[in-house]
Amino acid sequence: MTKVAIVYFSGYGHTAKQAQAVLAGAAGVADVDATLIAIDSEGNLADEDWANLDAADAIIYGSPTYMGGPAWQFKKFADASSRRWFAGQWKDKIGAGFTNSASVNGDKFATILYFWTLSQQHGQIWAGTGMMPSNTLAHGPDDVNWTAGFGGAMAISPSDASAEQAPGKGDLETARLFGVRVAEVAGRWKAA
Repeated sequence: MTKVAIVYFSGYGHTAKQAQAVLAGAAGVADVDATLIAIDSEGNLADEDWANLDAADAIIYGSPTYMGGPAWQFKKFADASSRRWFAGQWKDKIGAGFTNSASVNGDKFATILYFWTLSQQHGQIWAGTGMMPSNTLAHGPDDVNWTAGFGGAMAISPSDASAEQAPGKGDLETARLFGVRVAEVAGRWKAA
């Protein structure tokens, strides 16, 4: 059984909705045990959550993009992961990431790059989206990978939208397909 852990922070529920779509994709892959791990409002995880991350074959990182980077709660979690870094506990696990912000760009790639750097600090193997963008005149926000995320999955939630309203169906389907991809990559890597 391949284990996929999705560790994320969500400030207003939009990123949690995206995380649930990633979970649905990963959990839908045969022989995959996928779990969501929410970072609390103080940036903490329970001991059981850390144990789940340690046991995972793939760790998918998620955070909203605030002011051009991940939320401070995610950064606190990342800093706390240094114990695992020192012991090499997450080396050779698959790493991946997703983010959400109110703007079409919103400097989301800076957050994905932060996740990538964290994964490389831990010696992980990064998995991007593997999706072509929906970038023609016929495409729009309801299409898969309309934001053209290659390094990680990206979503848009307008600043005045509730978590029930956003992210939209295209971004959620992108997140679901991203979960499928990471789970499949982790399964292949584990079998190698």
